[in-house]
Amino acid sequence: MSDQIKFIVDNLNKEPFRKNYNLITFDSLEPMQLLQVLNDILAEIDPKQVVDIREEMPEQTAKRMLSLLGILKYKPPGNATDMSTFRQGLVIGSKPVIYPVLHWLLQKTTELKKRAYLARFLIKLEVPSEFLQDETVADTNKQYEELMEAFKSLHKECEQLKTSGFSTAEIRRDISAMEEEKDQLIKRVERLKKRVETVQNHQRMLKIARQLRVEKEREEFLAQQKQEQKNQLFHAVQRLQRVQNQLKSMRHAAADAKPESLMKRLEEEIKFNSYMVTEKFPKELETKKKELHFLQKVVSEPAMGHSDLLELESKISEINTQINQLIEKKMMRNEPIESKLSLYRQQASIISRKKEAKAEELQEAKEKLTSLEKEVSLKTNQTREFGGTEVLKGDEFKRYVSKLRSKSTVFKKKHQIIAEFKAEFGLLQRTEELLKQRHDNIQHQLQTIEEKKGISGYSYTQEELERVSALKSEVDEMKGRTLDDMSEMVKKLNSLVSEKKSALAPVIKELRQLRQKCQELTQECDEKKSQYDSCAAGLESNRSKLEQEVRGLREECLQEESRYHYTNCMIKNLEVQLRRAIDEMKVYLSSDQQEKRKAIRQYTKNIAEQENLGKTLREKQKAVRESHGPNMKQAKMWRDFEQLMECKKQCFLKQQSQTSIGQVIQEGGEDRLIL
Repeated sequence: MSDQIKFIVDNLNKEPFRKNYNLITFDSLEPMQLLQVLNDILAEIDPKQVVDIREEMPEQTAKRMLSLLGILKYKPPGNATDMSTFRQGLVIGSKPVIYPVLHWLLQKTTELKKRAYLARFLIKLEVPSEFLQDETVADTNKQYEELMEAFKSLHKECEQLKTSGFSTAEIRRDISAMEEEKDQLIKRVERLKKRVETVQNHQRMLKIARQLRVEKEREEFLAQQKQEQKNQLFHAVQRLQRVQNQLKSMRHAAADAKPESLMKRLEEEIKFNSYMVTEKFPKELETKKKELHFLQKVVSEPAMGHSDLLELESKISEINTQINQLIEKKMMRNEPIESKLSLYRQQASIISRKKEAKAEELQEAKEKLTSLEKEVSLKTNQTREFGGTEVLKGDEFKRYVSKLRSKSTVFKKKHQIIAEFKAEFGLLQRTEELLKQRHDNIQHQLQTIEEKKGISGYSYTQEELERVSALKSEVDEMKGRTLDDMSEMVKKLNSLVSEKKSALAPVIKELRQLRQKCQELTQECDEKKSQYDSCAAGLESNRSKLEQEVRGLREECLQEESRYHYTNCMIKNLEVQLRRAIDEMKVYLSSDQQEKRKAIRQYTKNIAEQENLGKTLREKQKAVRESHGPNMKQAKMWRDFEQLMECKKQCFLKQQSQTSIGQVIQEGGEDRLIL
């Protein structure tokens, strides 16, 4: 988890995010800020996601992010229950849910940008089948699919050109070089022609050279045919081996199986094949014929103009009104027999669809099985050609797996031991650094204490004494001449040492007392500090728990309030819709036709008014969106102007109050105040 957070922080600090996070600040982000970071990364992948989530409902944010993650093919860990927790965690901004998403997005940013760009053009709009019965809708849908296929092919070509490594400058250079070579070859051919014309029997030699070239081309063609025949022979041998393997498997199955099971299997195959021949294939053939007839009819018709299209649209609207009238009449009748028959028809259609789907699945499974068998046979042939060993089966494979498992356990143990050694080495290295730092700090503190007490240089003198004693020993070893000289040197040194000791004796006593006091004070300070740290940690943990609880309760309160208002609005809308439906049913069930027509006219009038109102509101919304930025700028300017005028007013009032006290007159370089 720490490596994951470190990777996220490092990538967020780079271009194009520049967040300037560290591990502590990133881990202390609130759920709303964490969701905003996730939204910024999604906006970098898809520019349509540039939204401030504070201005958006949590449900809309979660829905938008889930749809984009689905397009990007993000797979959350776990099963269906984990999916529900994933959605809930995405709504509330849970760290265990958001961190893996951030890690996955930052790992594959360039690939996901490309996927989001392609999804904008390649996600197919599902049109219901009842709308596809309309010719114009079907034509538009077909054009849409053709344009999608054209986009796919163009995108593939573009990617191939990008990865091919050729640039336009290189191609131009190649073309110019080829043109120069062409000119040189033409000149060379002309020179050779001039040379050949002077040779005797040059026509006969040219004819022989032409025949030689033709024979060489024929030789190349025969070599190519030979290679093709070799390939055909190789494929035939492979087919023979495949058929032999199938024969062996069938014989093995027939040897192990009973006649009843074989008969049952054959009956199932016969039923499936008969269904495919009698029901499925004729239906597909009929649909293909209808499509072909429709396309031929469309091709044979002349090109339509705008007036023809308007006429067809008017006919379509008339037919739709007739259909609606017939549906209303059918609803007025309410025949129970027809309703029962419709139920049975629906059940029969559902069963037939299921049957067709299962047949298609079975057909696909058979095709997949045959392709896999072909692939297995090819792989076995390749292994035999390359002299490889055969695939392990049965007990040999189990023994091989057990051996691999034992080796993997040994490897894991060794890896764990190495990790422990590395951890211990790191701890020892860290302790060494701490001890060095502590030694430096102690030396610095000792120097400051010596300076305060007026005995600066005590430690230095002690070191000097040690150095002098070392020099003494070295001199004694080097100059071992006589005992007298050595005794004199010892006396001198002893006298020096005694003088230094006598001078430093009172200072050393004071220093010992100060060291004892310092140890006592440091112990007391450590105890107080440990007490303070434990108390502060307890209070901090309690405060963080309380803050989390308060935050969670506030979020729950806001969610419940929004859900309450939403449900109230939905209840009111449903009551209005129920009232309208009751009024419409009263009108439909009434026997007065004039009242029905009047109600229908009223409803159509209301619909037209509402559509016009919606259109005007959309136009107003568009105008408000367009003028929002300038209006906000103008409002800010007015506020600044108001502050400026208020400041001027205050200055003017202040100046008036000062002038009312007296008047200053300057004369002859002197200032006089007249009250």
